[in-house]
Amino acid sequence: MPALFDPLWLVYEDAALLVLEKPSGLLSQPGLGPELSDSLITAVQSEWPEARLVHRLDRDTSGLIVVARSALVHRALSQAFAERRVEKRYVADVSGVPDGEEGWIDHPIAKRQHRPPLYGVDPAGKPCRTHWRLSSQHSSCSRLALQPLTGRSHQLRVHLQALGHPILGDPLYGERSAARLHLHACGLEFSHPSDGRWMHFDSPVPFVLP
Repeated sequence: MPALFDPLWLVYEDAALLVLEKPSGLLSQPGLGPELSDSLITAVQSEWPEARLVHRLDRDTSGLIVVARSALVHRALSQAFAERRVEKRYVADVSGVPDGEEGWIDHPIAKRQHRPPLYGVDPAGKPCRTHWRLSSQHSSCSRLALQPLTGRSHQLRVHLQALGHPILGDPLYGERSAARLHLHACGLEFSHPSDGRWMHFDSPVPFVLP
């Protein structure tokens, strides 16, 4: 049975766009094959048939996502993402404690396999940059605030694995010790495409640091 739109997903609505909170475990858009036909955007389109997905979150990542309500707004928001005029913030719980309080990860990434999609650090891959900052720590794990300056698929998951601190609950990149992926899109900021207002959204983290 396809996913039904949950009103609790709706964070903001106006005539131009929607801001939603995607749950973990739901694709942003349909994948290949009938077993992957269920997605956030298909559920949203049952309520707003004109809705168009502007960007994506991994299936197991939760958090804020923006959806356009017209082709014109979709083009404007897509351009803002492409030109890095959208500020995105994430929270992740990772295995171990990184050295230092903050830093940058600069590793190019390329796809290694298609089904399931798997990415890895590759000198010939696409340039990627992530800023991380230590928020809190436990004896064997840490909470990091993350800001990706690029938007590659699986970027945060691959970068943190390369740093030696994979995200808790990650079935693809080496850390399965949690019931779900501990990665959440907690902040989103952008200029409204209709009137230029600066839009600022925050989402509470739905998991706890073990």
